[in-house]
Amino acid sequence: MTVRSVAAVDLGATSGRVMIGRIGDGRLDLELVSRFPNGPVEREDGLHWNFGALYEHVVSGLAEAVRREPGIESIGIDSWAVDYGLLSDGELLAEPFHYRDERTVRGVAEVHAIAPFAELYGRNGLQFLPFNTLYQYRVDARLADADTALLIPDLIAFLLTGASVAERTNASTTGLLGVESGEWDDELAERLGIPSGILPTLVDPGETIGVLRADLAERIGKELPVIAVGSHDTASAVVAAPLSTPHSAYISCGTWGLVGVELAEPVLTDAAREANFTHELGVDRRYRFLHNVTGLWLLSETVRAWEAEDGSAIDLTELLAAASAVTDDVPLFDANDPSLSAPGDMPARIAALLGAQAPSTRPAFARSIVESIATAFADAVQTASDLSGRELDSIHLVGGGSLNRLLCQATADRTGLPVLAGPVEATALGNVLVQARALGAAPAILEELRSLVAATHEPEHFDPR
Repeated sequence: MTVRSVAAVDLGATSGRVMIGRIGDGRLDLELVSRFPNGPVEREDGLHWNFGALYEHVVSGLAEAVRREPGIESIGIDSWAVDYGLLSDGELLAEPFHYRDERTVRGVAEVHAIAPFAELYGRNGLQFLPFNTLYQYRVDARLADADTALLIPDLIAFLLTGASVAERTNASTTGLLGVESGEWDDELAERLGIPSGILPTLVDPGETIGVLRADLAERIGKELPVIAVGSHDTASAVVAAPLSTPHSAYISCGTWGLVGVELAEPVLTDAAREANFTHELGVDRRYRFLHNVTGLWLLSETVRAWEAEDGSAIDLTELLAAASAVTDDVPLFDANDPSLSAPGDMPARIAALLGAQAPSTRPAFARSIVESIATAFADAVQTASDLSGRELDSIHLVGGGSLNRLLCQATADRTGLPVLAGPVEATALGNVLVQARALGAAPAILEELRSLVAATHEPEHFDPR
């Protein structure tokens, strides 16, 4: 088999990357082309993304990818969920808001006054998160001036191709997609004062969105199609989670930890709603039945605060090694406490939750963070098992968190289940696999795609102690 190549744009809440994916002859690998920072910026009207810089990084990265690998056949884009840009006559009205902007609090109150959460859950199957897109739309004054609303990967695809679409896995995070129909819930949108006309045509992973505009094809160096992938990064990550048995859970761990199981049918029970478990669509119309757990955001924000205090960088590997050597029991806190959601002095806020038990040394403090995240993971795994009626025998932990050996071992210990860690770049691999499948360069069946991942990216095993 000839080796085929594609470009994967993978955008996270703290960094983005452009990668070349190669598949064929027993190969499935990635080459990092560019990595760039991403994060919130404070503007006069609130917290935004520096979208102009992000887009330029994407285009520059794609140009470099084609320079390195002229045989690239397509482009796929995935990113974090829920955030969007508003267009009028093809022009972006303003920088997209960041989901941690405080305006969403008012949106929650206004939406629930019209459609209580119990009703919303029956319609969209989503867990309550105060930044879900429908809450943001409700309080966005610019909505009246817009003719199209595009989630972040769809917005970038539009700028590249001129085609306005909504990829279905990411659309399922807006709160405006019917959980059973997989189609826009126009009636709900109109009730909430959201013009249903701004919601674009839905497409599934594997469909071609469009071809690079002529000016961008010249700049990037090749006329390429942009193929819809699982554009919600977790949807792509779960494609590449090997899921060694039907009884495997997954944790896609980065800034957030997405903890759950893959189902063929939704579980729209009162118990699922009360447990705040979500039904996000996956590739091939699977349901990602999961719970959002605050992930390594807690550790990265803590380290950032310590670095600001010290005026110098902290070696995370050394910090985690010292944390692993802590022998005393460390206190735990609720990793999902709402007080920990915003940027700022994370050590002080965690210390406030721990009170007099707060560790006095940084290694012990870091250990407390990791063990608290692992405890939240364990609770979510058990709940996923109970609600789905599926007895679990293993956990596949993918994404950046799979490099954190302390977290992987703590998760195994606290769940009592073996943890298979890796691949690290699961999201980009899932992006590549869906493109390759659309090009006829990869198996058609999702389970066979995962078998390819397992054969080329052996996980590290952590057995419970």
